[in-house]
Amino acid sequence: MVGILVHGGNHFIVRGPLPDRETARALVKLWTIIQIGTHIGTTTPPHLAQWSITSREFRENLEWAVIVPGDGEISAAVTELLSELAARGIVAQVI
Repeated sequence: MVGILVHGGNHFIVRGPLPDRETARALVKLWTIIQIGTHIGTTTPPHLAQWSITSREFRENLEWAVIVPGDGEISAAVTELLSELAARGIVAQVI
């Protein structure tokens, strides 16, 4: 499965199942903290290993959307994408 995880003014296109509240917050925390000297994925805790950031996906492949409130405003492009998903029946879960 592929979805979008939105955190304030940032977003991630994510490969993995729809995360619950706790997992979504843990993923946001993991992916928003800069970890100097490490490669992405090398510090991922085992309980989060089934989710990964993907850089190439078709918007038609997105199956879920989660919004974790954070700093900054959601960009116009992400707002448009969320609207497109809603039109397809995929409602963003705000946690």
